[in-house]
Amino acid sequence: MSRSFGWIDIARLGLVQACLGSIVVLTTSTLNRVMVVELALPALLPGLLVALHYAVQLTRPRMGHGSDVGGRRTPWIVGGIATLGVGGVLAALATVWMASARGPGIALAVAAFVLIGLGVSASGTSILVLLAKRVPAERRAAAATIVWLMMILGFAVTAGVAGQLLDPYSPARLLAVVGGVAVAALGVTLLALRGVEGDGRALPKVAAEPAAAKPSFREALAQVWDEPEARRFTVFVFLSMLAYSAQDLILEPFAGTVFGYTPGESTSLAGVQHGGVLAGMLLAAFAGGRFGGREFGSLRSWTVGGCIASALALFGLVAAGLLGPVWPFKATVFVLGVANGAFSIAAIGSMMRLAGEGRARREGVRMGLWGAAQAIAFGLGGLAGAAASDLARELIESPGAAYASVFFVEALLFLAAAVLAARIGQPTPRSPGPYARTSATAVSPALEAR
Repeated sequence: MSRSFGWIDIARLGLVQACLGSIVVLTTSTLNRVMVVELALPALLPGLLVALHYAVQLTRPRMGHGSDVGGRRTPWIVGGIATLGVGGVLAALATVWMASARGPGIALAVAAFVLIGLGVSASGTSILVLLAKRVPAERRAAAATIVWLMMILGFAVTAGVAGQLLDPYSPARLLAVVGGVAVAALGVTLLALRGVEGDGRALPKVAAEPAAAKPSFREALAQVWDEPEARRFTVFVFLSMLAYSAQDLILEPFAGTVFGYTPGESTSLAGVQHGGVLAGMLLAAFAGGRFGGREFGSLRSWTVGGCIASALALFGLVAAGLLGPVWPFKATVFVLGVANGAFSIAAIGSMMRLAGEGRARREGVRMGLWGAAQAIAFGLGGLAGAAASDLARELIESPGAAYASVFFVEALLFLAAAVLAARIGQPTPRSPGPYARTSATAVSPALEAR
């Protein structure tokens, strides 16, 4: 029997997540700046490349199915980090190549960002599945917080160190830094994963599926989609993450237009929001660990409450757009960050719990489906928010009212997500689907929020 993960095991997986983040931040941030500033390319180009890597993450369910069939997650994590590293190096090479041969450089960049999306899909999905299968219920919120904070740490440390090493900029320095980070990330991943998974056998909640009954990916995906909880949670993830990401590209322009913030002041506003996100994550993690057996500490209550609080904070931004400088703008942004952080950690903890519910040996497909929903929502969210604000400013004379209308729609999305989250774990009368009779285990009629 496989053992449950302790705090050291969780921290080791968090270290792998930090390695993932270290490569991603170079490809989505550093290379973006080089393309736009040093090469004077349109900002649309890196924007489309980043969107491409999100689109490729539609492969997450397929990746999860592969790890389900094989029974081990470690090869998928290592392979994903290696693919991500190769994609990062090729992306840097493509960026350098664009200076002398724009067309071939862009073509190589497209291939590189496809690899980046595949690498994130394979490694990220399997990390979450491994956590879902091995972390005890009372530690899930804290585990989610640790893993995500370590990914953010990977962002911050890599960005800071790489920034120092890249000055003064040269193509050779860029290739050396990205290549060095990729090799280091793979090395740390191999060390961190050594012995963590063991023999890869899952904790036996349900009987194992006969080898002869292993379905194709299409059949496995249909079986998961036939589960009401999985289907409902997929829609919840998409709506909540769409609302979460839609304000990313418009909050700072809003601060500048309506409140007269300078570029430096609007940038510091992002620090206020991220500080709130951190506070919300820690709050949800503490509550989930300290009061995990009570309703106050349930993942579902924090998910629902975080979505409602996010909606209320966005209604506060609506008021800020209509009332202007008299509104406590910074405080509202901080509250929005706290609410976003609390709901996101609780949602990830719920994701870890729900991955193991329903038919056995479909954990990877479920996690992949939810990861794909999140990636598509993130890819669409920023674009949709920016486009909606542009349209609103064309139709509404007052800039403040125009931005307020966009925040209002985002608040409604969060309220819709809260309604869906409240229904997760509730009994749902339904007719048996085409896969109900063949299930090794029936979906639990009422999943208890732990």
